[in-house]
Parts: sequence; C-alpha cells; structure tokens
Amino acid sequence: MLPAVFLDRDGVLIENRADYVRDWSQVVLLPEAITALSRFRNMDYKIVLVTNQSAVGRGLMSLNTAEEINHKLAKVVEEQGGRIDAIYMCPHAPEEQCECRKPRPGLFLQAARELSIDLRASWMIGDAWSDLLAGQEANLQGVIMLKTGRGANQLQQSRPENIGDFLVFDGLSEALDAISKLGAFVKKG
Repeated sequence: MLPAVFLDRDGVLIENRADYVRDWSQVVLLPEAITALSRFRNMDYKIVLVTNQSAVGRGLMSLNTAEEINHKLAKVVEEQGGRIDAIYMCPHAPEEQCECRKPRPGLFLQAARELSIDLRASWMIGDAWSDLLAGQEANLQGVIMLKTGRGANQLQQSRPENIGDFLVFDGLSEALDAISKLGAFVKKG
C-alpha cells in the first residue's frame, strides 16, 4: 500500500469560478500548482484528484463535460512534467445527500479500495473546510488548507466546530514541501 496526496481541483489546481467551471475554455490554471506537481513527480506516493462538481447535479453541465475537463487537466499536468494518478469526482447536487460529496469521505474510501492507498499515511490539500473535514473523516495523516481559491476567505470565517488540527500554506508548492519534510514519502531510487 502506498500513501497518497489527495488534491481538490478548483482553487488548488485551477481558479474557482462563482458560476462553476462548465467548459474547458473557462479553465484558468494556477501555474505555481502545475509547477509544484512537476517537482514532485518522482516521489513515491499517489496523486489523486478529489473534486465536487455539483454543476452536473444542478443540470448546468453534463457528466461527460465534467469528465472531459478533469481528463484535460490531468493531460496538461502530465505535459508540464507532473502527474495525476487518478481522479474521483462527485457529480451530485448538495441536496442529494450522497456519500461521495465532500465533506463526506466517500471519494477517499473508494480511492483507497481501488488504488491500495494507505489512508493513515496520506494527506488532503484543499481550499475549503469541506475538503479538510472529508480528509479528517477518512482518517488521513493530515489535512492542509491552501490560501489559494477560497482558502483565505474560509480562514476568515468561523472555524467548523468539528474540525481538528490542520496546516495552512500559501500555495501547493509549500504544502508539498512540508509533506516531504515531514517524512511521509520516500523518493524513488
């Protein structure tokens, strides 16, 4: 079993949009994030994208379009020297009360089963309380809030009562550096 770094998509790898990213033409990459992933390409861990995409459940875009956006993003990351090993997406609207929508841990548990991930040695990096809560519910080693995307605003709001300890960083590069320094991952030989 390998550890993983779970990443939220919007606000971590691409810019958030109040009206949802509904087409590839609306994707604005966070260049520092893409560069950070390329620097960590040879680390011995899985990189897993876990993303809520309620625009599908709300009827604002098709499931196929959401999947295309995710796959194009993974391809861009690979072309820039990084990698995303797997993508798990919740397409449901919040009122559907599904198990896969963060802050619930369903996407993490599914990834652990399918990819043989050691959750207790894994990390979640996101820009919202729901990301951190999902990681904690999945019993990950740690969770990290980025100040990118919605993160800075989330940190100004009331902290959820049930949230435990978490780390805060300005961007993905600093977060991955911290995980590496904490000794969670070993470089491939």
